Amino acid sequence: MTAYVTSTTLADSIFPVVDTVGAWVPHGKFVVPPHKPGSLSGLGFAAKDLYDVAGQTTGAGNPAWLATHAVATRTSVLVERLLDSGATLLGKTLTDELAYSIQGDNVHYGTPINSRAPDRVPGGSSSGSAAAVAAGLCDFALGTDTGGSTRVPASYCGLWGLRTTHGLLSAAGLVPLAPKFDTPTWLAASAGTFESVAAVLLPPSDVVFQRAVVLDDACAQAEPVFHAPLERVVAALEQALLSGPASHVQAAAGSDLDAWRMTYVTASAYDAWQVHGAWINEARPVFGDAVAGRWKMAAAVTAEAASTAFARQAQIAVQMSALLGNDGVAVLPSASSVALARDAASGDIDTVRNNTFRITCIAGLAGLPQVSLPFLTPDGLPIGVSLMGPAGSDAVLVRLAVLIGTALGCVGTGDADAVGWSVAK
Repeated sequence: MTAYVTSTTLADSIFPVVDTVGAWVPHGKFVVPPHKPGSLSGLGFAAKDLYDVAGQTTGAGNPAWLATHAVATRTSVLVERLLDSGATLLGKTLTDELAYSIQGDNVHYGTPINSRAPDRVPGGSSSGSAAAVAAGLCDFALGTDTGGSTRVPASYCGLWGLRTTHGLLSAAGLVPLAPKFDTPTWLAASAGTFESVAAVLLPPSDVVFQRAVVLDDACAQAEPVFHAPLERVVAALEQALLSGPASHVQAAAGSDLDAWRMTYVTASAYDAWQVHGAWINEARPVFGDAVAGRWKMAAAVTAEAASTAFARQAQIAVQMSALLGNDGVAVLPSASSVALARDAASGDIDTVRNNTFRITCIAGLAGLPQVSLPFLTPDGLPIGVSLMGPAGSDAVLVRLAVLIGTALGCVGTGDADAVGWSVAK
């Protein structure tokens, strides 16, 4: 792969983006020009500080990780593909520590400002990517989604975001959290830009959606403010698919979503500890309290408990595959609430986290793609409604989401919403 990168991190006075929202990590202010012209020419993007870029050190949201890992010699496969398509890389954005959070804060680097709701968190762990895009400082940004780390910030910041089918896109050159659940993702403010990136990164799909399915138990986890946009999306789908009324089902039929949440928590924690446990024990990194607590829990998950969780995960994947078949599209909230206040109490954070994970664990356990469409509440706060499709339906799911979102006037579908940072400016 071509290592076409500036040799050093740029000073703030040279870096072409004025970071007004604290989205970039200090070591992430560099520029990589496009390798050649392409369909993304004129667009600037940032990468979550989990993606390797040749000549730079990946920090993964923790200074100890930055200090104990070497400069990358190769660039992430996905970053390379975007550069090959004409986009300009505008450095690295902040992530929650080792991506182990959906809140959007970081004890070392701070909490990026959510410009769509400045007194509220941006959501994580793709917090910097979401904040940068929401502020119009770049056109799109790479993130990741393990348990909700793109869907939640997309919902909190009023952005388009996709959790890809697990294993569909290459994770080469990407610091993992829990490889059995990690997915590379991206966020965009403009539906057009979101779809343009999809055309570059996603393989084609021959899925033809014919049925709409509402996941009632997932919808029940969300605050009442989600009800109206959920109903609008369902109505638009019914009209678009011309297949009669949507069916209403319980995703976790025969169980409950909290049991699914605990299956996800157990399996992903064990998976994450297998990857990072040795480094944590050796490097003794300083973590924020919440993240430290999760690693302590992860270290205590036994192989027997993990085996049970992974077996249950396999059953859930089969159950969701049968529910959607090869022609069903599910409707559900992207998160359980609007973005929390930046000074929210820890108890409130935990409650929202648990409610949200009952929603986001569905796609995580089943390995399915999920697109978040951005809406605004009557009070002007961002929220997201999602479409979930069968494995591998990502490209068609994005197209359907943009069509539905445009018909409903979602954030980012008007001309005024489509203007972001551009290298042509």
